[in-house]
Amino acid sequence: MTDHAHLLPSSGIALDVACGRGRHALWLAERGLTVRAIDRDGEAVATVRAEARRRDLQIIAEQRDLENGNAGLGVETADVIVVVHYLHRPLFPALIRALRPRGLLLYETFTHAQALRGKPTNPAFLLAPGELMQLVQPLDIIARREGVFEDRDVASVVAKRE
Repeated sequence: MTDHAHLLPSSGIALDVACGRGRHALWLAERGLTVRAIDRDGEAVATVRAEARRRDLQIIAEQRDLENGNAGLGVETADVIVVVHYLHRPLFPALIRALRPRGLLLYETFTHAQALRGKPTNPAFLLAPGELMQLVQPLDIIARREGVFEDRDVASVVAKRE
């Protein structure tokens, strides 16, 4: 994500999906974005809230299960959406709907080749070659990569809604 920091707006709303302990949410908030961070792990969400308070950052952290059929991301609610190391294919239409015009989706997760290195190994959580570019359609792809990076097999895109 830091490789594409120059593409981020200086203000606006960012959504960190499956935020975990908030590394990306905190980074985005430090750059002036108001962040909505979502994860199903209540302990992780509490950690994000506490760290945001400690740093006086604009982060709303929510505990939510994104796989229950009601993602609740809204329509044109985010200028930036970040998803890292999480894959739930049925969520892609909701992600695309949640992007505002000219909004950016930054998405990176593991490919099938990662299973040969270790976790994750469940094919449901691993992308097939070229699959991520198909999942983000009809967004315009600004940057993409797929392969081995930092000893992990991943695919990533930076995509823009027109």
